[in-house]
Amino acid sequence: MSEQFDDKVLSRRGFLKAGAGLGGLAAMSTMLPSGGAWAAGSDKPEIEEVKIGFIPLTDCSSVVMASVMGFDKKYGIKITPSKEASWAGVRDKLANGELHAAHVLYGLVYGLHLGVGGPKKDMAVLMTLNNNGQAITLSNALKDKGAVDGVSLAKVIAKKDKEYTFAQTFPTGTHAMWLYYWLAAHGIDPFRDVKNIVVPPPQMAANMRVGNMDGYCVGEPWNQRAIVDKIGFTAVTTQDIWTDHPEKVLGATAEFAAKYPNTARAMICAILEASRWIDASAANRSKTAETVAAKSFVNTDVDVIRSRMIGQYENGLGKSWSDKNLMKFYNDGQVNYPYLSDGMWFLTQHRRWGLLKQDVDYLAVAKAINQTELYKQAAAQVGVPVPKSDFRTSRLIDGVVWDGKDPKKYAASFKVRA
Repeated sequence: MSEQFDDKVLSRRGFLKAGAGLGGLAAMSTMLPSGGAWAAGSDKPEIEEVKIGFIPLTDCSSVVMASVMGFDKKYGIKITPSKEASWAGVRDKLANGELHAAHVLYGLVYGLHLGVGGPKKDMAVLMTLNNNGQAITLSNALKDKGAVDGVSLAKVIAKKDKEYTFAQTFPTGTHAMWLYYWLAAHGIDPFRDVKNIVVPPPQMAANMRVGNMDGYCVGEPWNQRAIVDKIGFTAVTTQDIWTDHPEKVLGATAEFAAKYPNTARAMICAILEASRWIDASAANRSKTAETVAAKSFVNTDVDVIRSRMIGQYENGLGKSWSDKNLMKFYNDGQVNYPYLSDGMWFLTQHRRWGLLKQDVDYLAVAKAINQTELYKQAAAQVGVPVPKSDFRTSRLIDGVVWDGKDPKKYAASFKVRA
């Protein structure tokens, strides 16, 4: 088992990093009661019962476990996870106040803030919920034509023997961006060369089964479900497109974060505790899989969730491997910080594909949405280390480096774009 599941290593490393990384925020701990719970004074949550929406995906786990394990009670709130049918529904319920917050696609929050893909509403990213753990599934019919990866898929599509259809889950969301990026990296224009449709995550496998699409990008467990059901295979994981990429966030309206900062901070604290607990051991991950597989949450077989949850992958083509870049919920706190560069990346892709008709002030938008100070306060309360910078550097599958330094130039640099 990898070091990330060693409880002793994790706790010691986390303690040392917390002591070194929290800096001036450490002083806050003197104002907090032992155990880090709310003080029932000035930091008392303004709302004690919070409704957090989620879509049936494995990466809703930290929200679910914060409620099921009682981490929420420690911070003076009760989290009620609310199962939603589609990302469009989550968008609308966040905007109209039916949900206090949600497990939500990173790009959806940014699109809603700018009025792309729906109504315009000032939004807030409170924390990142997970890295990695999505995939692109291709149909067995494509496999029969020789398409088993990006290179061979491009050759099949170039024959133009039919119109190929690919599904993602929301126009400005993460799955759309991973699908478009991967196709374009292999010379396939995601708008000119293939047809795009939107399908809610739990309906992906069923739609592929009846031939409604040739491929799709979605979160787990719906890629593994296709393999188990023998209707498709994993062509690429999203961690192979961008290792440790940002994925779902805890999203809320900007109005909620401003009006109820103590409640927002308490939610972050509780979910940070759950995230740390999930990543602490393989046993905890297995227990999480058992919990979220229930009908009230993801509603699928435990083993379909558990295998990739503990990093045991198969691609449906005979290959099996142990993936160290599995879905991460905590990873010493590196997962959860709302990096400004992460949010800016989604804006660059929205611009690349014409969802944004012109360049915006990328950094200003990210600063308006990502609640870095609120997160730092919560991290200090829970004893979670924070990074020294709001930016991080990554190299994606096509070799292009993203560091957030020149987003306008980056967005315009791609050969395949709208």
